[in-house]
Amino acid sequence: TVMRLTKPTLFTNMPVTCEDRDLPGDLFGRLMKEDPSTIKGAEALMLGEMLTLPQNFGNIFLGETFSSYISVHNDSTQEVKDILVKADLQTSSQRLNLSASNNTVTELKPESCIDDVIHHEVKEIGTHILVCAVSYTTQAGEKLYFRKFFKFQTDEVFLEAQIQNITTSPMFMEKVSLEPSMMYNVTELNTVETGDEGTSTFGKMSYLQPMDTRQYLYCLKPKSEFAEKAGVIKGVTVIGKLDIVWKTNLGEKGRLQTSQLQRMAPGYGDVRLSLEMIPDTVNLEEPFDITCKITNCSERTMDLVLEMCNTRSIHWCGVSGRQLGKVSPSASLSLPLKLLSSVQGLQSISGLRLTDTFLKRTYEYDDIAQVCVVCPYMSRES
Repeated sequence: TVMRLTKPTLFTNMPVTCEDRDLPGDLFGRLMKEDPSTIKGAEALMLGEMLTLPQNFGNIFLGETFSSYISVHNDSTQEVKDILVKADLQTSSQRLNLSASNNTVTELKPESCIDDVIHHEVKEIGTHILVCAVSYTTQAGEKLYFRKFFKFQTDEVFLEAQIQNITTSPMFMEKVSLEPSMMYNVTELNTVETGDEGTSTFGKMSYLQPMDTRQYLYCLKPKSEFAEKAGVIKGVTVIGKLDIVWKTNLGEKGRLQTSQLQRMAPGYGDVRLSLEMIPDTVNLEEPFDITCKITNCSERTMDLVLEMCNTRSIHWCGVSGRQLGKVSPSASLSLPLKLLSSVQGLQSISGLRLTDTFLKRTYEYDDIAQVCVVCPYMSRES
């Protein structure tokens, strides 16, 4: 069982009312007064006084901390041994291990459970997949394994701009707007809705006194044609520019348009290696295919050589030291690879090494991804 830990909200209901002269009379009023979820004396309000827990993952925004409760329960009538519970968060650029402990639990009796709470500060936009994997051994010595996937999306960027009047006289702020880049739509969060029109959060007279500072807030969302391309959005650091128009106390007009504002993009180093394709489950000691994507994140051309180093459980198939050729700045190439595992269970794919022959720099990649290795001659749960 996986449940996101979020704050509860107030229960909302739909009040049903009618005039006293109507056929139901005061029936609806009496029913609402007897309803335990309504506020006494204000039964017709939609907002109740009871707290409700969220029923789904909901929205998760950039900069928030994602918290989740994970519970593994033994529903069988037999005791199981060597239980390993692992929680990974897969983004479009990396795979993070969120488990509090990677140690196995010796035994789990019937109707008992293993609980864990994980936390992660969301620093990337796009699709995030929480992968929960459980492996265990039955009393008969059979090793079984299963996993579940939970997907959630983060695609909003919030920008706070601080503007200060460093002159010696007050100024009237006529306009402060954000012109987004081509990939984003912007929503201003500096007004309060009152009726049909909005009122500025700074009042009717938008004056800025000398040395005073004011904060403006904007929300940017990717346009529909780019929203599904998390990898494209992730690489976009330019979000837009501010357009500021003001007047002095004598009516003189001033205008300032900033250069393109940039957000801090995740650092990948000079060379980024990500997975484009990997099977969920593979057979023990049988070769399987994966596809890696190599991107040159530097501002120079690279000449790359690929080395494949075997680990205790992962064995690469092919020639190590292969020349990949020249890769231009911001360019990428897809690389199909073949490997096999000699150990059952949840195995980490490691052992890739890239060397730039121009600068003699080496980049090593471990824990690229994980794959479930099973014996084709043994039954397993899915």
